[in-house]
Amino acid sequence: MTAPVALSREERALFNPAFMALVSCRAVQGHERDAGSCPLPIAITAAVMALQPAIRAILPGTTKASLPKWAADNQTVRVLMAAHAPGLAAMVRPGVLFALQTDLLSLDESARLTLRRRAIPATITGTSETVVAIQKTAHMLGRWLPTGGGSSTTLTLLGVRP
Repeated sequence: MTAPVALSREERALFNPAFMALVSCRAVQGHERDAGSCPLPIAITAAVMALQPAIRAILPGTTKASLPKWAADNQTVRVLMAAHAPGLAAMVRPGVLFALQTDLLSLDESARLTLRRRAIPATITGTSETVVAIQKTAHMLGRWLPTGGGSSTTLTLLGVRP
């Protein structure tokens, strides 16, 4: 069992399970738009990446960009993911569980997530620019990460182990 992490008030507000569920749902929503049901590791990775301002700042403006080329050109992503992914994934997982428990998401036997129809609004809104940016980035990553190949290839490009 891991020791609880001391979070500031702002961090507790941002990393609450309901918001983490929404961010995960946005990633699945984006993935389903272009590639069908979303592998669980891709949904978590997209959410983890979307939560990091340094990664959001260097993402391409289009999903047509080559993921392998982008990853090769932005090696700092591998460093950021290695440093922050374990801690952020620990914040995202309760959100995914919350989304599953409330039937926003369903998980099939092959560990692929599906978003319940009309579970979340199609329009991305929020009370702050950061909240909107995180949601938009998660949605974009849900669409873009499958273009890198299979899940294991995509995770390897980003320096992440499932």
